[in-house]
Amino acid sequence: MSSLRPSRAALHRSGPLLALACVLVGSLSIQLSAVLSSSLFTTVGVLGVSGLRMAIAAVVLLALARPSLRGRPPRAWAGIVLYGVAMAAMNVLFYNAVAHLPLGFAVTLEFLGPLAVAAFGVTRRRELALPALALLGVLLISGPGGEADLVGILFGLGAAVAFGAYTLLAGRVGQDTGGLDGLALSVAVGAVLLLPFSATAAPRVDGTGWGLLAASGVLGVALAFSLDFLAVRLSSTRVVGTLFAMDPVMGALVGALALGQSITAPAVTGILLVSAAGAATIWVAGRGERPGGSAREVGV
Repeated sequence: MSSLRPSRAALHRSGPLLALACVLVGSLSIQLSAVLSSSLFTTVGVLGVSGLRMAIAAVVLLALARPSLRGRPPRAWAGIVLYGVAMAAMNVLFYNAVAHLPLGFAVTLEFLGPLAVAAFGVTRRRELALPALALLGVLLISGPGGEADLVGILFGLGAAVAFGAYTLLAGRVGQDTGGLDGLALSVAVGAVLLLPFSATAAPRVDGTGWGLLAASGVLGVALAFSLDFLAVRLSSTRVVGTLFAMDPVMGALVGALALGQSITAPAVTGILLVSAAGAATIWVAGRGERPGGSAREVGV
């Protein structure tokens, strides 16, 4: 459980496909956890739920990885702390954006972060078409609209920066630690940063609520973050940055199946575009990209 170092030769071709599987399962976990915890938003608060989920995930990951606090160089600790800060900031900024903007608009703004990572990681200009195609698909799925709120837009752009940093730092922490121990410490940092929200929210949680939070924390944070972390180790930040466009796809599908929400014709078109962008990204990466390559190329 302590090592996530794949053989680079063995994963030269299969790594991007395995990364897609990780992103898809992680995205499904996030959407299911949202369904489980959404009933607690009115009583516990969105940020309270987010903080408590992070705390539960930290306990689970620390128990599994049992990381040592000794023998880590300053660079490794810097990456771990920054990764945790990105996790906490991503949660707080995104939920504040949702409070001011339509969900689709907020999701689209947040996706600009990993999209930028994917765009900056390309080695040939024509490959810029792939993240651009993914963005178009996200726009169609999310259906951004409604009145533009400057405060909400600023929160959304802040969430994009945090999501981009989260994507890049997954590669850095993975290279410095090679296992779940670095991820566990980063989630613990994020949990500590969100402690002001979780500590004040905990008294408002009843027995059933703790069960929902436990399931949500394991699925939506511990499992999802672990799979994102592994996906970058299996491929690169460029590939995973594009594949994160699968999040709104999975959200639309889970909403239709679990919540009875309808999928519009533009959303179906968007799902097809995102799928095409993901398939093309995997094909291009499988032809010549080394696992973890983009993280080194951008100096992470």
